[in-house]
Amino acid sequence: MKKWLTMIPAVVLSIFIFSSIASAHVKVHPFEVTGDSYQEFTVSVPTEKDIPTTKIRLVVPNSVDVSSFKPKSGWDYTTKKNKDGKITEITWTTKGKGLLPNQFDEFDIMAHVAKNAKEIRWKAYQTYSDGSIVKWIGPEDSENPASITKVVAGDATDTSATDDKSSGQNWGLYLSIISIVLGIIAIIIALVKRKK
Repeated sequence: MKKWLTMIPAVVLSIFIFSSIASAHVKVHPFEVTGDSYQEFTVSVPTEKDIPTTKIRLVVPNSVDVSSFKPKSGWDYTTKKNKDGKITEITWTTKGKGLLPNQFDEFDIMAHVAKNAKEIRWKAYQTYSDGSIVKWIGPEDSENPASITKVVAGDATDTSATDDKSSGQNWGLYLSIISIVLGIIAIIIALVKRKK
């Protein structure tokens, strides 16, 4: 009995570590916005390797029109534009050591979302100090998924629904983790009773 009970903390810790690793991807927040509105987007970048992140390149979807950038200490940014002057890519490059292992940082932009947009698919390219590049461009269930922002119709000034949706997605993750933990504990208890 004591042996099984001592295993519970290790199992729970493993689940939380796995969950944090699985969710440690380049993401663009919020996950839901209103069409035909101005929105502040935040690019969240974690360093998943044992070497620093030195550059992050974000491809701007056609349905997003970037207008301004929030200054980022220790980083420079450059943009690429099409023939119409629309920003199609943004690249942030470190001026120092970069984003060290087990660290994350956020990069903010202001942009207008097109009225007829349904979904915004953000493709990002993360460069490490050894020159390797992680491409966050895959489908949602892949190892390196592109971040997705859903676009809904509604009052462009009402951002509360967006905030609630983002919070709801986080709570969904937490509840899933709790359910897994409780399920494992129940299995362990059942095995202990069976041995008795």
